[in-house]
Parts: sequence; structure tokens; C-alpha cells
Amino acid sequence: MADPQENPFLDDPEAEEEEFDLDAAMEEGDGPTDHARANVDAIVAERDEMRDRLMRALAEAENVRKRAARDRVEAEQYGGSKLARDLLPVYDNLARALEAAGDAKDGIVEGIELTMKELVGVFAKHGITLVAPQIGDRFDPQEHQAMFEAPLPDTKAGDIIQVAAVGFKLHDRLLRPAQVGVSSTPA
Repeated sequence: MADPQENPFLDDPEAEEEEFDLDAAMEEGDGPTDHARANVDAIVAERDEMRDRLMRALAEAENVRKRAARDRVEAEQYGGSKLARDLLPVYDNLARALEAAGDAKDGIVEGIELTMKELVGVFAKHGITLVAPQIGDRFDPQEHQAMFEAPLPDTKAGDIIQVAAVGFKLHDRLLRPAQVGVSSTPA
């Protein structure tokens, strides 16, 4: 490799790369020796190798940039999934408390309802949505977890016959499947 102080064009970004035409030089009578031809061929080969390495390095840098951008977006969207999973039992307990209260409308029940509404609002703000199947819906193994199967008249196999617990999604990822009972009645 040439020393940068010996060649002033190496540091000049505006210097144009000039191809040495070996055949034209030979026709003009400047015929290089075999040793000079070998040196020129070696320099051209080194240049081509360096160009190839540069192109590969640029491609790798672009791939790393894209991967980092994708990882950053994923971390923003799904970084809080562990905290979200830890909050799901809070939702379940509030839902059980409201179910146990029945139709009572005292201050405690109102407080639980407000707390539940606040929790659902926080979930929505952070992209957490309920997966709440209804009785009679079809079982979807992508969103539901079958807790049991039971034959039930007037249903088809694969129909949801009971919802034990709602599920949750964080954006498009399932945090927890809805826990359901499924009919096993043959069609």
C-alpha cells in the first residue's frame, strides 16, 4: 500500500481515479517490463479486493442500522410486557370483586368500578387490549386456551361454552390467552 505522504491524491476527495491502460502504454512505446506489469496487476487486484471489502462493510453497516431501528421499535412497543403481565391479576381481582358485589351500589363498589375503569384506561393507553370471547363464539387456539371440554346439547364442537378468564394482547402479541370451556358435542 502506498504511503499517503508519497501520493498527494490519496487525501484529495476530488481527485479523479485514473485508470492505467497498460495496452495503450505498450503501443506508445512506453512498454513496461514484466515486473512493472506484475506490479500493476497486483495493484489492480488489491484495489478490487479493497472495493469488494468496502462494499461488504457498507452493506453490513446498513443491515446493522436497520436491525437497530427494528429493535428500537420493538422495545418501545413490547418493553413493558413483563409489567403488563404482572398487572393482569389486578384486573382479575377487581373483576371478581365487582362480580361478588352483584347489584349493590355502595361507595366501595363505586370505588372498585372507578379503579377498574382507570386500570382499563391505562391498559388502552399502552396498547393493551382485552381478548373477551362470548359464549357461542368459535374457539381460536391463537387467542384462547381451552381449560376443559364438555358435551353440551344445542352446541357444536369447538363452540365456547364458558369464559373462565379474559385474555389480553399487547399491540399484536398475546400476553395471556382467554381461558375458556369448549363444547365437545359432535356435529
